Amino acid sequence: MKAVVYARTGAASEVLRVVERDVPAPGPGEVRVEVAVSGLNPIDFKLRQGSGPSAPVPEIVPHQDGAGTVDALGSAVEGLRVGQRVWLREAAFRRLTGTAQEYTVVPAHLATPLPDGVSFEAGASIGIPAMTAHRALTVHEDAPARLRRGSLAGAVVLVAGGAGAVGHASIQLARWAGAEVIATASSSAKGDLALASGAHHVVRHRAPGSDPAARIRELAPDGVDVIVEVAPSPNARLNAAVARRHGCVAVYADTGGGELTLPVGPHMFGNLRYQFLITFEMRDAAKANALAAVTDALGSGALPVGEEAGLPLIRYALEDTAHAHEALEGGVTGKVLILP
Repeated sequence: MKAVVYARTGAASEVLRVVERDVPAPGPGEVRVEVAVSGLNPIDFKLRQGSGPSAPVPEIVPHQDGAGTVDALGSAVEGLRVGQRVWLREAAFRRLTGTAQEYTVVPAHLATPLPDGVSFEAGASIGIPAMTAHRALTVHEDAPARLRRGSLAGAVVLVAGGAGAVGHASIQLARWAGAEVIATASSSAKGDLALASGAHHVVRHRAPGSDPAARIRELAPDGVDVIVEVAPSPNARLNAAVARRHGCVAVYADTGGGELTLPVGPHMFGNLRYQFLITFEMRDAAKANALAAVTDALGSGALPVGEEAGLPLIRYALEDTAHAHEALEGGVTGKVLILP
């Protein structure tokens, strides 16, 4: 079978290569999946560059997310069967073999049945983005531990960068759960994508002469309950100005920053909370709740992908994985997918 590997960190075109490998056999508690689509996330190229929680060792197959068909079962696997369509998550976290290959082996609990009617492309797009979005929407002290249809009714959610993959999933899950959703966007094109995702309102925060805080306060006079934040440093004062008392800023990325400075007064007197999060380090209960909610939302049709649904799909062949990494590093708008 063909697999993409790297044995040292560095630029995509320098370290990623396609090799032939034997088809792996699943061990106890594992399943083998024929990969239809591999989903690329920023963590994948950051690990390849040498950042992140673990240092590369020889021949890592990258990519955490994917979707495909169960091809073989190891011993002691329950709840899955050969021929079943599944979506995959965390396939390469602290492991040497991800989804950038024709077949992959994962612990069975990382393979979740894909509801009927949901495409492999949608399944490969939801792992890290949707799990992250669910966590961001449930860290508020008054939020439910698990989202359900209508469970955020009455809440106002602000999604920073609504055209990104996590922003897209956050808008969709918040809308499905009944929240009023405001998204920020840096351009009219990205604003259109946020609206297509389901945002009720879009605020162009870089438009000449704009006052995004005033516009958000106009849309939400009492303030915003939850802010799903991709750029905490540039947006710190905006968030302080628009957060409702007892609100929460859920930070899942560090675009345009590196360090964060906060005005103490507005946060203290507003009883505001900052919650930093990363999908891999979520506690088991939070992961289980996210998995259940995302599966429910998928089955109800609440997490579509594609440009008409607010998330353009950019497809590459397995042999072009280096170009896919370069596109994502370069800031392409949409979900980058590899088709083995």
